[in-house]
Amino acid sequence: MADPTELTAAAAAEAIGAGELSGEECFAAWAEAAGGDELNAYLWRGDAEGNGAGQSGREAEHLAALMHAPVAVKDIFCTKGVPTTAGSRILEGYAPPYTATAVRHLTVAGAPLLGKTNMDEFAMGSSNENSGYGPVLNPWDRGRVPGGSSGGSAAAVAAGLAPWAIGTDTGGSIRQPASLCGIVGMKPTYGAVSRYGMIAFASSLDQCGPLTRDVTDAALLLSLLQGRDPCDSTSVGVAEGIALPHREDLSGLRFAVPSGLAMDGVEAGVKARFEVTLEKITGLGGELGEAPLPSAEHGISAYYVIAPAEASANLARYDGVRFGSREDAPELDAMYEATRAAGFGPEVKRRIMLGTYALSSGYYDAYYGRAQRVRTKIADDFRAAFADFDFVVTPTSPTVAFELGARTDDPLSMYMSDYFTVPMPLAGIPAISIPCGLAEPDGGGPELPVGFQIAGPAFSENAILDAAYALEQAIGFDARPTRVG
Repeated sequence: MADPTELTAAAAAEAIGAGELSGEECFAAWAEAAGGDELNAYLWRGDAEGNGAGQSGREAEHLAALMHAPVAVKDIFCTKGVPTTAGSRILEGYAPPYTATAVRHLTVAGAPLLGKTNMDEFAMGSSNENSGYGPVLNPWDRGRVPGGSSGGSAAAVAAGLAPWAIGTDTGGSIRQPASLCGIVGMKPTYGAVSRYGMIAFASSLDQCGPLTRDVTDAALLLSLLQGRDPCDSTSVGVAEGIALPHREDLSGLRFAVPSGLAMDGVEAGVKARFEVTLEKITGLGGELGEAPLPSAEHGISAYYVIAPAEASANLARYDGVRFGSREDAPELDAMYEATRAAGFGPEVKRRIMLGTYALSSGYYDAYYGRAQRVRTKIADDFRAAFADFDFVVTPTSPTVAFELGARTDDPLSMYMSDYFTVPMPLAGIPAISIPCGLAEPDGGGPELPVGFQIAGPAFSENAILDAAYALEQAIGFDARPTRVG
C-alpha cells in the first residue's frame, strides 16, 4: 500500500473502505507528518490516543473503527477540551466546553481531528503575520507569506502536513491563502455551513469552507460540512446536498470576466496565467464574455467599514470578565484597558477602532449605512450578471505570495490583497479558487502558485465544483513544494 500521506483524502477513504489501509494507520502517518511542522502551521496537534476532540468514550471507540483521513482545523473553531485561541493571546489557554457544529460533523463522519492551525488573530488579516503566535511560512518559499487568515490550514495542506483542512472566509480568507499556497479553497454560500462554535469576526460575512489538494476532496469535505443547524438560525444547508464532481468539459456553460474590476494592480505573471486559463475554458467548450459589475470595485471600501463594525461589536465580550485573560488593575475601566492592550494585536485594535467609529453617533449613516447600500448594489450586480452567465471568473489574488514584512507597515496595500475575493462574501455567493500554474512575481524571484477564481449564484456549489473539476483536469497542475519535515 502507498504511503497514506501521498494519497488524497478521497483516495485514503476509498483505501480504508476497501480494507487496504486501516484508519489507525492513516491517522498515525498523518500525525507523524504533522509532527514535522517547520512552518508554524499548527498551534496544537492531536495524537492517536487523544484526537476525539470532545467525543465521549463510546463515540471515540466507535470513531476508531470508522477513522479515515484526519482533518486540520483552523483555530477559530471551538473544540471541546482542546485549546482554541483564534490566533489571539487574549484567549491563550482557553479550552471550550463544546465543539463547533462543523467540526462535530466531521468527527461523526469519521474524520478525526489532526490538529488546530495557526491563523491571523480573530481572522483579521491577509498574510497570517497577525497571529499572536508568530507568522506561518509559505511552503513554496519560507521567506514569503502563505496568505490569510486561514494561512495555517493552507500551508499545512500544501506542505503535506494534512490531507485536508477547514478554514473560514470573511473577505477571502480561504480562497486567497489557497491561491498563494497552490491548493483548492472554497467559500460556500452564506448559510450553507453552520457557524455555531465558530468564533465570530463579522457575523454577516463569516463562512466555513474546505481547503484541499484537489476539487474532489473539496466536494467531499463540503458534503460533510454543509447542512442546517438548529443552533445557528442563519444556516440552511444546500438543499440537494453536495455531489462529487464528474464533468469532463464545459460545453454550454457561460463564463463572464467582470468589466467593472480593474486589472491595473495585477502582476504580469498572474495576468498571463489568468489569460491562459481563459483559453482552457474555451478549449473545453465554454463560452466567454464580459459582464459589468460597476459596484464591485467599491467592495474593498465597503468591506472595511462593514467587517470592522461587526468586529467591534463581536469583540466587546473579550474584556477579562466574560472572556479572555485578565490583566490586574485597581479599577474596572483600567482593567478593561490593560486586558485589551495586552491581549489584542495591532491589527485587531485598528479594526475595532475603525468599526467603533463607523457605528458612532453622527457617523453611522455616512459610513456603515452607506457601505450597506453599496453591498446591496454589489449583490444586484451579480444577480444581473448571472441572468446572462453561469459563472464570473477572476484571478483569486492580484499577486503571488509576497515577502514576509513587505506590507505590514502599509495596511491599504495589505487590504488590496483581497480585491477580487471581497465582493463574493458581500453578495453572499459561493466561489472557489483552484491553482492554475506558476508565475514569477513582479521584480523577479522564484515561480509561485497562481489561483483562478470561479463564482456562481447562491447555492450553486455543485455547478461550481463541476466546472472547477473539468478545468482542473485540463490545467493538470500537480506541482508541489519541497516536502517539509
